[in-house]
Formats: sequence, C-alpha cells, structure tokens
Amino acid sequence: MRRKVTKAIFPVAGLGTRFLLATKSVPKEIMTLVDRPLVQYAIDEAREAGIKEFIFVTSRGKGALEDYFDHSPMLEQELRKKGKDDLLEILKATNMESGAIAYIRQHQALGLGHAVWCARRLIANEPFAVILPDDVIAAETPCLKQMVEAYEETGGNMVAAMEVPPEQTSSYGVLDVRDDMGSVVSVNGMVEKPKAEDAPSNLAVIGRYILAPSVLRNLNKKKQGAGGEIQLTDAIAEDIADDVPVYGYRFRGQRFDCGSKAGFLQATVAFALAREELRDDLMCYINEIAQVDKAAQ
Repeated sequence: MRRKVTKAIFPVAGLGTRFLLATKSVPKEIMTLVDRPLVQYAIDEAREAGIKEFIFVTSRGKGALEDYFDHSPMLEQELRKKGKDDLLEILKATNMESGAIAYIRQHQALGLGHAVWCARRLIANEPFAVILPDDVIAAETPCLKQMVEAYEETGGNMVAAMEVPPEQTSSYGVLDVRDDMGSVVSVNGMVEKPKAEDAPSNLAVIGRYILAPSVLRNLNKKKQGAGGEIQLTDAIAEDIADDVPVYGYRFRGQRFDCGSKAGFLQATVAFALAREELRDDLMCYINEIAQVDKAAQ
C-alpha cells in the first residue's frame, strides 16, 4: 500500500518584482483574486487533496503571509458581536491548527529546487507535494486531488503538465514523453526551459508536484542547472536514471499564470465571472467597454 501524501511544500520566498510597487510592502501571495489571496486558493486545493501539514519556504519581508494564517481574536470578536456569522465562517478557512503549519527561511534565491531542499528536514522519508501559489487552477475537482488519485495507481514522481505553444517552451520545464496513456504519460526525461527547436515535446510542467523523498537526496547534491540555479526538474529527472518512474499528469481545468500581470488580470476576471453575485455587473461593464472599443474603430 502506498503512503498517503499528507505534507505539502509552498515555495513563497520570491520578491514578486513583476508586481512592484504593490509588492514593496505586500507579499505577492497575499494579493487577491476578487476577495481571496492567491495563497488561500493554494491552501484550499491542498486541503481538498488530503494535505494535513503545510510547509512554507519564505524569505525576509513575508511577515504578513505568516500573520494571515494566525487567529485574529479581535476581528472574530467584533464579527461575533455584530452577528456576522457568515463572515466568521469564511474566516475559519484562514485559521491553521497549532503545529499544522511551519515556516522555513530560504536565505539565498538559488532556484525552486533549492527552495524545496530547504524543507528537507520536515519531510523525512515520505512522499510530499509541492504547490506553487502563482499557478492558480480553476477546476471542478482540484488539480492536486486529481493528481493524488492518479498517484495512488502509479507511485513514483508525478508532475502536472499541460500543452503549450512551441514558442513558449523556453519558459517551462518540458517533458520527454515515453508512453502517452491519455491523462497520464510516462517520462524519459525533463528539459528545463529549452528553445522551441530543442524541446522534446510541448508538454510543459506547471506548479503541482507529487515527489518521492529520493528527489530531496538528488537536490542535496546542489547541482546547478539552467540559469545557474538548482532546478527541481533536474532532480526529478535524475530519479529516472535510478529507476524511479516519473509521470506527467494532464489535469482537467484552466491554469492561470498569476506570476504575470496579464495572467493575474485574466484570473481575476474569470473568478469574478464565476461568482453569481458579481457576474451580471461585471458582464455589463465588459460589454460596455467592448461597445466603446467597437465604436472607436
């Protein structure tokens, strides 16, 4: 019987420079899609997948992120006094039980692989998930839950994957596919940020992983890869040589790259339109803009 995946690492040490000036004082992960921070979407997805322990790899200046998951007695008392039980219920989603959440500092920006390696002592010898909050996925069944269900059949290592246009492969880790079984593909190898002409496929890795503890041992070698950073994809690919299988999982859902301004705005509109109480007003506004643009042309 395979060990259940109950721990997840959230690498959130980045400075969010693409969102300056906002991120000068606010961690990017606290920025909101409609009325929920990016990190809340990631936490909710992890909980749905059965994650019980949440490990955040942070850096200096992320105090607001840590405070977000703390209890707020004064706010709760005020809401209770005013009879705002619906808001109290919403607030519960931000609370973490004592001991369920841990924070590790990444002192140097040495890449995603290094960030995951920083949490090694809290993982021990068990499989674990990695979730990048920048990648927000709208799905009927949360992406990580889909992966956990597939992982129970395959074991090994599993990465979320999606097809991208060939000209975009240089922005992703790309899978060298061995066998395509539909939603699951077995993998010969992984190439980090290849040029279009060098890419083994257009199946790109995005920010969800279920990994064997052997990946942490590979990261412990601290090999530098693309960009001089310690790449997580390199450590996963190294497992293939040691006969630990690696699989890509084509998830069902829409992924938004909220690490970019365009992706963040697209996600904001999509999530707002999915809210019944916001949809009509927002659609009216969008239609008005479209009509003004059409008239101007």
